[in-house]
Amino acid sequence: MDNNDFFPPHDGVSLRELAQVIGAEMVDEMCADRLIRSVAPVSRAKDGEICYIVSRKHKADLATCRASAIICEPALRSVIPDNIPILLTSRPAAAFALAGQYLHPTAARIPAVTGVAGISPAAYVDPTARLEADVTVEPMAVIGANAEIGSGTYIGAGVVIGAGVKIGRNSSIAAGASVIAALIGNGVIIHNGVRIGQDGFGFAPGPRGMIKLVQIGRVIIQDNVEIGANTTIDRGAMDDTVIGEGTKIDNLVQIAHNVCIGRHCAIASGAGIAGSTKIGDGVQIGGASGINGHITIGDGVQIAAMSGVIASLPAGGRFGGIPARPMPDFMRDIAEIMARSDERARKRGDRNG
Repeated sequence: MDNNDFFPPHDGVSLRELAQVIGAEMVDEMCADRLIRSVAPVSRAKDGEICYIVSRKHKADLATCRASAIICEPALRSVIPDNIPILLTSRPAAAFALAGQYLHPTAARIPAVTGVAGISPAAYVDPTARLEADVTVEPMAVIGANAEIGSGTYIGAGVVIGAGVKIGRNSSIAAGASVIAALIGNGVIIHNGVRIGQDGFGFAPGPRGMIKLVQIGRVIIQDNVEIGANTTIDRGAMDDTVIGEGTKIDNLVQIAHNVCIGRHCAIASGAGIAGSTKIGDGVQIGGASGINGHITIGDGVQIAAMSGVIASLPAGGRFGGIPARPMPDFMRDIAEIMARSDERARKRGDRNG
């Protein structure tokens, strides 16, 4: 990892300036002018790089750490070698994230394919579409009739923006994504291959088979949402599908019609959320979880990976398993299953012995 042509190192920022940017306290003023150029993991960080540590269980990695600075909380200060300058903060992971954005600003947005500003002559923009200044449209993108796109927004190669779609300012839509029947806010990041606004899965059984139910709602995506590659968000049937401000969605997530997701949620890869479910603010959903339709998930709920949620969950709880239940119950059930499994294995061993 000595050479990275995709995200090259920063020209260099002083440790003093970086500490101010991330809101951390610099322990040794003698090191204030030391230059930081990039971020790295603790175990292989070297001169010019900054790293972070959040637990004593990673103490062994410090043996090979040659970083120019390390971010940690005050309780871990004593485990840091004397030769590594320290930046103290109560939120080291968040501070490290801010440092990464400052040192590698292009990595925090969708990278342009051609690097050419403005509207590519190889793109199609309908004459009735309205684009503010400083919009970039890459080759082979298609922007439909009466679409509106705010200044500073990037439209990647091969993106399809449907008729009447509205996209706010300073958003990024990566190559191959499609957005129809949707209103997109400011500062939204939509990664490669995302599908937004296709019709939801709605059918009624009839004498000759399944009859399609029309889906005439929209998708509303509020400010500062990020949506991972190949995720799909269906438009509402008659109401809207809504993704709340600041929510982060991983790759390969399915969000069905009429789902309403609150603010600042985190949804990991492979999760599926069935139609008309309401999810509160600050909810965290583990990877490969399945959420039943027409239920409510309260604010601040945490759902373990590979859980199956079949009923509404109250605010503030931690749940896991299939069906999902409070974590203490789930862990007790797992312990009992493992104990029985061990007992069966022991009995087999006794018979075979």
